[in-house]
This record gives sequence, C-alpha cells and structure tokens, in this order.
Amino acid sequence: MSLRIRSFLLSAALLAAPLGLRAQQTAPVPEPLVVGLYAQGGFIIAHSPRVKHLVTAHPTGLELNLQRQLTGRQPWHAWYRYPKVGLALVYYDYHNPTLRHSFAASAYLSKSFWRTQRQELSFRLGTGIGYFPFPFDQDSNHKNTFISSRLNATIQARAEYDVALTPKLGLLLGVALNHYSNGATAKPNLGINIPTLLLGLNYHQQRQFTPQPRPAGDLPADVGQNFWNLSTSLGVKQRNESDHKLYWVNSVTVAAGRRVNRKSNLLVGAEGFFDRSLLAEQRDTARAGDKLPDVKKAAVFIGHELLFGRLAFDTHLGIYLYNPYKSNKFYYERIGLKYHFTEQLFGAIDLKVHRGAADVLEWKIGVKL
Repeated sequence: MSLRIRSFLLSAALLAAPLGLRAQQTAPVPEPLVVGLYAQGGFIIAHSPRVKHLVTAHPTGLELNLQRQLTGRQPWHAWYRYPKVGLALVYYDYHNPTLRHSFAASAYLSKSFWRTQRQELSFRLGTGIGYFPFPFDQDSNHKNTFISSRLNATIQARAEYDVALTPKLGLLLGVALNHYSNGATAKPNLGINIPTLLLGLNYHQQRQFTPQPRPAGDLPADVGQNFWNLSTSLGVKQRNESDHKLYWVNSVTVAAGRRVNRKSNLLVGAEGFFDRSLLAEQRDTARAGDKLPDVKKAAVFIGHELLFGRLAFDTHLGIYLYNPYKSNKFYYERIGLKYHFTEQLFGAIDLKVHRGAADVLEWKIGVKL
C-alpha cells in the first residue's frame, strides 16, 4: 500500500487516547518526559514525471518534540509494552523557489523494540497537519504540482536510536520517511515524499522507569463478544485542476464485528456511496441523448481495528458489487482513525483509496450496538 494512502493516519488523537479505559490506581507511577531537538536532511522522491522539475535540491529541517513515557496507568499501555506518545513541531526549507518551506505539527506513538540502561532502538509512527504557505496556484505558482492546498495531512514513519551521553542527555540518530498530502480535497495532489536522516539530542527527565503493577484481571469484558456498527460519512473532493468546484461525497455503512482479543476487532460489512463529482464527469464526456449509468455504488468489505483504549486504527478492503459507472477499479481500501466518545457513539476520519491514489477524505459519525 502506497504511503500516499496513509497520509492522514494516527492523528493528534494519539495524545488523547490515554483518556480512555482509565485504570483504577491509588498512586499512579509518574510518566517521565523527554524533550528533543533534531536536525534533518534528505531528498524528495520524484515519483511522477510531473514533479521531476521540482526535485532540484535537498530539503533541510528542524524538529522540536515533547514525548512522555507511558507507565501503565491504563491497561493498553501494558498490552503494547509501554510505548511513548509525543507531539512534534517540524520545519522544512526545500531550497526551492516553488516549494520554499513548510511547517507541521504531528502526534505520534513510539514503540521500543530494544532497550538497555544506556541505549534504546524504537520505531515511531505519527500524523498531523502540515502547512504550506505557497501551494499550487494557476496564476502565481502553477509549477507546484506537489501541493495544491495550504493545509495538508502529514505522516511520519521513523526508526530511532538513542544512546546516553550523560544520565539525562541522549544522542539520537534516525532515518525517516515523511509524507504530505491533502487527501484529494484539492488538485493537483501528487504529494511529497521525503526520506531523511536525523541527528539530535534528547533530554530525559528519567531514562529508566518502573511500570505500574499490572492488574491480574485486565482482560476487557467484551473480548469474544459480537457487535454492530451503523454509520454515515461526509466528504468533499475536487475533480481536477481545471474544475475548482468542491463536490459532496456521502456513504452509509452497516458492519458486524467481534472483539477477538485485547488489541483487535474484526469487521465485515456492506456500504453504499454517492459521489457527486462523477455526475460532473459524466456530463463532460456524454453526448446529447445518451442514457447515463447510475453513479451510486454498493460494496462489501472486511476490516480490522487496532485498539488503543477509546482510539482505534482501522483498515478496510472492499469490493464493489454494484458499480454501473466504471470510474475506478473493482476494489477499494480505507484507512483511518476511530474514536469512541461513549460506549455507543463514535466518530472517525477515514481516507478512501483506489489503487494507492486518494479518492476522498471521509468524516464519519456512528453508533455501536
């Protein structure tokens, strides 16, 4: 699956996730903070002939981040072996008169795979919002085929190695892949992919920590139980660079699910879609008197939800059963974030994708029965 389709995944809700599934503790173990400042250098991947004219220099950047070590205040901390959650502020200078520079703020989760008293190797994944002051403009910046809106989603995937220089100061080395895209809400939307190397310093409030005692009965009560999800979504999209109108896209979904273990829900369901941009597309290509096929679509899907308390990271794979107007392939993918406001009411942000290309960003509301 292309990184493009992950352009908005693991949002700032990662920092809010610990608000769910509160453990009953009389004396919570402190959650140590880590403050980091890193320099970055990399290159832009020329993934399309339409962007080769922009790949002329090596971007450089700075990152300031704050993270906290989870210690077991909630059950899911122990299920994932005590990761860190954090917030990063990132600045890039593209050394290019068309792109110029960008800013971003992202939330992330960092999972340690190897840790000693002085060293730590971890993998970090996060997402958030990127701001580009100089996007595509037909009159003033028509060469910028990467980015066509000021606000974009960003995703960061990174491997990090931290080694202690002193009891509180650590040297960080890292390799990362950064992506910016607007999810097809505006065109052109080819997106920027930036592999980078990092070098920086971390200040550890407390490098070593002792997890909170894990309760004996921390298995969620709903493991092994079935449920239903009913939801509807709304999205907007731009059809192409020459048509600046935004078109509404709606969907309705019915899904049956089962919580199979602490971390996972499995889903199977059916849904319908109504994309009004396809009506405009038909009008551009049809001849007078043509009988136009229905643009509505119906599909079935299977899905998985990776659970972090009230937050879930969801992935779906669907197949169209009713698709009279062949505007895309017979299948689609969806990736997103879901958050339960209560036991029954949830909201989600999903990116629907066809063959690795973003189709629409969906804002969803639903109920669990």
